[in-house]
Amino acid sequence: MVDRKTDSGLPGALVGRVAELEALTAHAEAAQRGRSGVVVLSGPAGIGKTSLLRAFLDGDACRKMTVLHGVCGEVVAGAGYGGVRALFGGLGLSAEDAQDSPLLRGSARRALPALSPHPGEEGPSTAVYPVLHGLYWLAANLMAQGPLVLVLDDVHWCDERSLRWIDFLLRRADQLPLLVVLAQRTEAEPVAPAALADILAQPRSSVIRLHPLTRTEVAEMARRVFAAPVALSFAERAAAVCRGNPLTVTRLLRELRAKGVSPDESGIREIAEVGQYVVAMSVRALFDARPGWVRDVATAIAVLGEEDPEHIGALAGVPAARVAEAVDLLRGVEVMAPDRADLAHDVVRSAVLDATGEEPLAELRARAALLLSDAGRPAEEVANQVLLVPGTPQPWMGWVLREAAAQAEHRGAPEAAARYLYRVLEAEPDSLSAHVPLAKALAEINPAEAIRLLRRALSLATDIRTKAPIAVQFGLTCLTVQQSPTAVRVLSEVLDELEAALGPDPDPRDRELRTLVQSTLLISGSDEKATIHTVRERFARISEPAGDTPAQRQMLAMMTVLSAMEGRSVRRAVGQARRALSSSDRLDNWSLLFSAFTLGLADEVEGAMGALDHALRQGQDNAAVWSYVITLSYRALLMHGFGAIPDALADAQTAVEIIADERWSGNVTMPQTALATILIDRGEPERAEELLATVTRPNLEGFVMEYHWYLMARARARWALGDSSGALRLLFDCGASLEESGFANPAFLPWWAEAACVLAAEKRADEAGDLVEHGAELARRWSTPRAFGLAALARGVTTPGEAGIARLTEAVEHFSGSPARAEHARAEFLLGGALLDIGRPRDARERLRSAVDLAQGCGALALAKDARNRLVAAGGRMREITASPVDLLTGTERKVAQMASSGAGNREIAESLFVTVRTVETHLTSVYRKLSVSQRGELASVLSTPRLPDPQAPAWVSASRGRR
Repeated sequence: MVDRKTDSGLPGALVGRVAELEALTAHAEAAQRGRSGVVVLSGPAGIGKTSLLRAFLDGDACRKMTVLHGVCGEVVAGAGYGGVRALFGGLGLSAEDAQDSPLLRGSARRALPALSPHPGEEGPSTAVYPVLHGLYWLAANLMAQGPLVLVLDDVHWCDERSLRWIDFLLRRADQLPLLVVLAQRTEAEPVAPAALADILAQPRSSVIRLHPLTRTEVAEMARRVFAAPVALSFAERAAAVCRGNPLTVTRLLRELRAKGVSPDESGIREIAEVGQYVVAMSVRALFDARPGWVRDVATAIAVLGEEDPEHIGALAGVPAARVAEAVDLLRGVEVMAPDRADLAHDVVRSAVLDATGEEPLAELRARAALLLSDAGRPAEEVANQVLLVPGTPQPWMGWVLREAAAQAEHRGAPEAAARYLYRVLEAEPDSLSAHVPLAKALAEINPAEAIRLLRRALSLATDIRTKAPIAVQFGLTCLTVQQSPTAVRVLSEVLDELEAALGPDPDPRDRELRTLVQSTLLISGSDEKATIHTVRERFARISEPAGDTPAQRQMLAMMTVLSAMEGRSVRRAVGQARRALSSSDRLDNWSLLFSAFTLGLADEVEGAMGALDHALRQGQDNAAVWSYVITLSYRALLMHGFGAIPDALADAQTAVEIIADERWSGNVTMPQTALATILIDRGEPERAEELLATVTRPNLEGFVMEYHWYLMARARARWALGDSSGALRLLFDCGASLEESGFANPAFLPWWAEAACVLAAEKRADEAGDLVEHGAELARRWSTPRAFGLAALARGVTTPGEAGIARLTEAVEHFSGSPARAEHARAEFLLGGALLDIGRPRDARERLRSAVDLAQGCGALALAKDARNRLVAAGGRMREITASPVDLLTGTERKVAQMASSGAGNREIAESLFVTVRTVETHLTSVYRKLSVSQRGELASVLSTPRLPDPQAPAWVSASRGRR
């Protein structure tokens, strides 16, 4: 029991809270040992949460920790990152400190938009993830100095974006010295209930519910107030009337003492008279007994919160000197808090505001907003007052709300921007300038509502030049909720209308607008099988743009995908991709990714890898984690296809590890598919199937790209596990779906060659005739060495005797001139097996030995072991295929080790890979153990161990090895 007057000014407020204080202390001590956690203090107003928090923060446990303590309020409930600023405001961080402050080093500088009271309004808006990422690293920097406790009181008033950051932080806080404590009023509806529920759902969360005081505890409080013996019946009645609420009990006891009531049987009648509304009654009595300007000052403080005396006085109509006098008087009667220029409690604030009346209070809030606006306060501060003004906003308020929305957008706080803009929409229900920005704010957090608003905006727009950008926004928003057919229909209609209005020779500005709509139509329509044919037919009639502008380059990048899908002219597709990448300006991620995809299919490895590396750097620079993960996953698939399997494994496993901490992980499939594809070649098909079973994306079968990668990975896993019939079924499903999509490129998931190999292995080669001819025709049209090699391979495995040997030899020759090193190894393996089958063991051993060398060199361990076993069966001699120490590393360990060997520190590695420093430390510890090294300086020599000669390795592979 804490027997002292707490900072709240209420004697004995912590009576009965010993267990709760001990529980908080235990959580703090656990955090100091690296066991992070979140504690929610829950109970009705006045139950003692704030007093308990103050006692906890004054305790010994918190003296050993960095403490950030903030209080949320109704006035700032709608702000973007208002709770974050309440926590971090005391650190005084600003953009001017970014170069010098150790707290803002590295990615932590991205936190500045959330921390600044005046977020920048120049340049593009800040995306959500970079700010979350920056705030995480700001907290990590604080934890590097020692254990950290974040305490946020009245969290029911906390804005959604701040709560989303706390959730983001906690999901990355495993083994970090962090404790988060949130205090919540149970009877108050939270501003962001879903975000608060997500925090409570954290596995490391716990709830401490503060229960009403017992009659014994009320008796103890009464003894302290009256300094006299207390009848148990008196305490029991007080507890019942006040429902055990410490704040109400204390106020009641004070009122009774002031009235001269004795704490015995005679005083019981007085308890009922004062009753449970003692706070409101005491406030009214206080105002009735004081001059009117005292009430006016208290009311102004209740409206404005902690504010300059000048502004309090201006709102109250009282001179500044009188404000100070009123504050002293209010503090003396415990209406004001003892340690800050605000009212003592939210219950007191409610009592003061209730005494004002609804209409006067609404007028007062409007005056407060105007006062802050005239004082030059940030638009968000003014708008937070406007949000509390009932009724339709006045015209000047609309301007403030729009300005506040722009500031919230620049903070990366779309929920706050939407709150402000919804009030604008109330006043201007037919305004485009209300619908379009609101839809933009909602695009990420509530895309269905954004689409509804954009439909309305399209109906309101009368000019096609105004309508076209809205249609672009509509199309891109539809992509996020898998509504490609709707997007294609709307964009097609707008494009028809735009082309009719612009005529055959529009000016450059209109031409760029048209190209923007066209490229968005291509992006929207190329995503799903239901729309791909529509856009393909439309763009067959459109001439290629020159690629001189951003929209034209994006258009070219999308057109190159269509060309690659057709599989007819590799020269045309490559030319389009190169022009799309030709600018020295910053390229968007769509252009980089799609151009790389086409160049990869054309075996243009250097260009494809260069575009992907560019996209990855942009993702790191912008903390654009979704783009980074998708690009990393595709690069893994590309490197797998070119036989750089260890590097592919590193990329794929890193992508899977990153999405583990993201709430949108259920809507991506490429990381899991890429890793599964690589694990099969590493000899781990069981793990591959387990990973593919975690894919849950809705309507997966409707996608043009992702579905087919997924099907091919499942088919190859089934075959590796001995289920040839299951593998064939999946391969034929893949072929049928590709045909439905119009995908005719032989280098993109050659299901027909894979199926031919399965049929041949099952002695059903006679069933593969149509497949072989299909593949040969596709290869003839695309005309790359890899395509020809695949066609020859399919024909060779299904043709008996010397004729089959000739075809397989042809396949080896084609693959040797391509970057497809793993396919080259497989062709050598199949050729060796065929030679052995017709009684030519010496020739077979030569080919099988080559297959082992090639497979081992590119990391295809399963194939290397199969080839070695077949070699031994053919009379050859070779040691068992054993993994080198480097091969024992997981993909993420390999990536971390590579970065560490090049001189990157743990923090730099963590920031680059969007993981925690502790994760990097864990990986490095494992790397040291597996490689038998004791320090990072030894990594470079171990990782650069010479491999088997591999003359077919592309130049970028050789270069990457040289850097290790």
